[in-house]
Amino acid sequence: MPENFLDAQTLQIIYRLTLAVVLGMLIGFEREYRAKPAGLRTYMLVALGAALFTVMSANSLLPELGRSSFDPSRIASQVVVGIGFIGGGLIFLKGDRMEGLTTAAGLWVTAAIGMTAGFGFYIVAVYSTLLVLFVLWVLRAFESRLHESIEKRDD
Repeated sequence: MPENFLDAQTLQIIYRLTLAVVLGMLIGFEREYRAKPAGLRTYMLVALGAALFTVMSANSLLPELGRSSFDPSRIASQVVVGIGFIGGGLIFLKGDRMEGLTTAAGLWVTAAIGMTAGFGFYIVAVYSTLLVLFVLWVLRAFESRLHESIEKRDD
């Protein structure tokens, strides 16, 4: 094993990846509880993958920054495209209703949270996770009540 096997930078990367997985797990748990097609493991893997791409793009060629045309944001932008592709596959028309929009949006924002953790913005990543859970839990109840009142009005 190399002498610096668990140096400060490696420990920092491990922390970033772990945080991304935990935050993805929190959002994925809510989706799993609602029996959505993308659940716990999917959200965890999306957050981890996004964080890993981000950490690697930010750190792998850092010494080259300024000496070449390397731009770490190019790899991060491809994560957004890839997650958009996955999310697009989750959206479908069922009768006269669109299904999977919240799941696709949840995966998309979970990738962003993973990238945020990967870049080391820990507080922002945690706060964003709390906001996502607020949207999924609290606003779901509000949305249900709104739909009930609209249905009563239409009757």
